[in-house]
Amino acid sequence: MSTETNETIAGDNSSENQPKLGINSWKPLEHLGDSLSPKNGSNNANMRRNASFGNMLPSTTKESKVRVIYTGGTIGMMRNESNVLIPIPNALVKMIRKYPNMHDQAYAEKRFGTAAGMAPLILPFIDGIPNRVVYTITEYNPLLDSSNMTTDDWVHIAKDIHQSYEFFDAFVVLHGTDTLAYTASALSFMLENLGKTVIITGSQIPIFDTRTDGKDNFTTALSIAGNYVIPEVCVLFGNKLMRGNRTIKVSCDDLNAFDSPNNVPIGRIGINYEIDYRLIFRPCNISRFVVHADMDVNVGLLRLFPSITSSTFRAFLAPPMKGVVLQSFGSGNIPSNRKDILEEIRAASERGVIIVNCTQCSNGSVAEIYDTGKVLKALGVVPGYDMTPEAAVTKLSYVLGKRDWTLEYKKQVMQSNIRGELTAESPLMEDYDLIEAVARSLHLSSPAELSQLGATLFPAMLNAAVLAGDIKKINSLKAYGADLSGVNHDNRTALHIACHEGNLPIVNLLLQHGVSVHIRDRYDRTPLMEAVSVDHHEIIQLLLSCGAHLTGSMRAIGEQLCSAAARGSLLRLQSFQLAGADLAQVDHSGRTALHVAALHGHVEIVEYLVKNYDDINGKDKLGLTALQYAKMIEHEEVIKLFGDGSS
Repeated sequence: MSTETNETIAGDNSSENQPKLGINSWKPLEHLGDSLSPKNGSNNANMRRNASFGNMLPSTTKESKVRVIYTGGTIGMMRNESNVLIPIPNALVKMIRKYPNMHDQAYAEKRFGTAAGMAPLILPFIDGIPNRVVYTITEYNPLLDSSNMTTDDWVHIAKDIHQSYEFFDAFVVLHGTDTLAYTASALSFMLENLGKTVIITGSQIPIFDTRTDGKDNFTTALSIAGNYVIPEVCVLFGNKLMRGNRTIKVSCDDLNAFDSPNNVPIGRIGINYEIDYRLIFRPCNISRFVVHADMDVNVGLLRLFPSITSSTFRAFLAPPMKGVVLQSFGSGNIPSNRKDILEEIRAASERGVIIVNCTQCSNGSVAEIYDTGKVLKALGVVPGYDMTPEAAVTKLSYVLGKRDWTLEYKKQVMQSNIRGELTAESPLMEDYDLIEAVARSLHLSSPAELSQLGATLFPAMLNAAVLAGDIKKINSLKAYGADLSGVNHDNRTALHIACHEGNLPIVNLLLQHGVSVHIRDRYDRTPLMEAVSVDHHEIIQLLLSCGAHLTGSMRAIGEQLCSAAARGSLLRLQSFQLAGADLAQVDHSGRTALHVAALHGHVEIVEYLVKNYDDINGKDKLGLTALQYAKMIEHEEVIKLFGDGSS
């Protein structure tokens, strides 16, 4: 089913060998077309960082930009004249503007002036939440009941996220509850090397009803997305933030409609937000964010029941079926005395059908503890461990879509933990032994005090180790339970420090351990900007290969370009260009770096910029071109660089 995107509000206006499995070696084999894969440092205007939804004006208040994708569902429905709930196209944004608990009109007027009525929405101030959340809503046309969702709709959502990935800090998807767990699972696999927060939410009661869970789910999802970097597809429902591919819908009536039975929530929502960073599954490889859109639809779920017939099995496993999730009894058991059923499974497996064994139970995992379970493995059936049926079937669709992978490698991936979808055995950490030892000496004992101590000590110790270039100490701190993505009081990570110090080995180490390239410090600087500020081109390239990109106001970048041109710093201009900046970006006076370089007579800078500008005749707010500046100071050498055809 195809869906059109209706932009209801302007956003930011503005290998022959198979890859080896392992935490540091996961590599995507397929990418989308060139139109979805900007090339680093490209001088094509469509590829530049500022060729976004537009240029949002800078703000003195720290802000985060969140794109909301409204696909449909109960959360956005409204009552008609007969008090019947129906989806009403293009009404969500108009209604939200009237609700002061979802849109801060006063802030919008101050921020955007007379254009506030058409500007992005602003989440009202929340105590204890540092960033103001500026959000835009993209509404699908038609709005979809989630029961009508198909693989094509998952691809549509994934491509929409990819298309605007560099221009927003996070994404929220509003979705109907019936198939929400399927969409969350599918997106978790399709969004490869995800580095930003994606939260899917919905509600049991519409957001504009008098009694509603929709408002809390929506505003909580927005505030978490805009203030926490959680590089996963998550589900926010009720008082829990859960890993998307671990969730199931457990109730049609309860407001806590979703649960994560085999995985504790990443976060719990009370008066405060409690996010356990140690539970976040981070992409631990050096690759850019891409979308895998080739999902194979020839997959299915087959639930066992007593006396199921062999003809049912035969029909279900027949071509064109390529993958089946077999929901077996208990810990993965099947009637071992049913030779007819076993023969159908064997025949299908030999034809190349991937059959994954998952339990019908909500809690627990398949295990080979009974003969009735071991017989499946002997037939070539792959254990699904504790994957939910939703995760197993969408993972099958994803894996079967990898055309370059062999059948055996696909089976290996189905048994491997690639997005946190199954419980993998891992060595026990020494965890907080170090923190507890310090706490005892300080006579601290409460969980809150221990948590605060860890949040204070670990970042300080990590940053000290980075400054000292001590890789051994960094690894030791990680073994003690330190979150390498942890922030200090300035919201700076160890990666910020390593980039500023120009320590390439440590930057590489931190990236391999999943430290986010998208965390901004209290001054809104990312690790990429730190690398630009010290002109370390190798680190810039490494960060870009992990999906880093320039953020914030393009006008502010224009000012920095002009400042570099005024100083005659060719290296800084090259750093910005390598990082993806448009060298023709203007400052608040409408001047470009070329204007400034011409004014100061920097021949080398002018020569470099002329070669990298699409239009060297751009005018500033006074209506002057860079050539006219050069003529004013009568700098003949600079004037010659503009050529005969310049005005």
